[in-house]
Amino acid sequence: MFWQDEEETPELTVADDVVDVLFTLQCRSIPVDHAYVLSQALLEAVPWLAQTGGGIHTIHVAGSQNGWERPSHSVDEHLLLSRRTKLSIRVPEERLADLKHALEGRTVDVGGAALTIGAGKPRSLAKERTLFARYVAGPAERDETAFLRWAADTLARQVDVRVRKALCGKETPLTTPDGPVSTRSLMLADLKPEESLRLQQQGLGPHRLMGCGIFIPHKGIDAVHKPQ
Repeated sequence: MFWQDEEETPELTVADDVVDVLFTLQCRSIPVDHAYVLSQALLEAVPWLAQTGGGIHTIHVAGSQNGWERPSHSVDEHLLLSRRTKLSIRVPEERLADLKHALEGRTVDVGGAALTIGAGKPRSLAKERTLFARYVAGPAERDETAFLRWAADTLARQVDVRVRKALCGKETPLTTPDGPVSTRSLMLADLKPEESLRLQQQGLGPHRLMGCGIFIPHKGIDAVHKPQ
């Protein structure tokens, strides 16, 4: 864990040159570990996505639903999707119309599940100062301390973001034909507004099309840890 005192920062007007596009879905269930198969299905439909610098969010559902508990992370376990579940893709705003044209009304195969994509709606990036990535693909076989050091160094050098408060989660492997990709979740707090926007636009680490290194707003980590 990294933890430094909070700084006062000015308000920032969020630019629209990169957006998330949220598509409605029709699908009963998909594998829990679906990052690779989802990326391949969408790249087959939208091959130019690999050249945009954008990213494909993994499909997320609540930890429990009406007594249903989220299963373990595996290609053999499945997530139950609701009508409110969305597919989110982060792209340059200038490709928004192209993305909607390529995907709306299309059905793709995601690990044996037929996923029908509906209407897409753009959403601007957030200006929150606390961001969270469910998966960040850093160097393999690193403990939490080493992972945080790698993240802080990479963010400073490549994204011009200084880490003040950070928490990472346990290691989660993402299945691919070439072997598992080692990832950890990462939460960053007390970002400056311009750092938050820059991090959402650029991401951290490789495998963005598998949902890695894509940051979204989070409620914060003050409730998780308070300096003594």
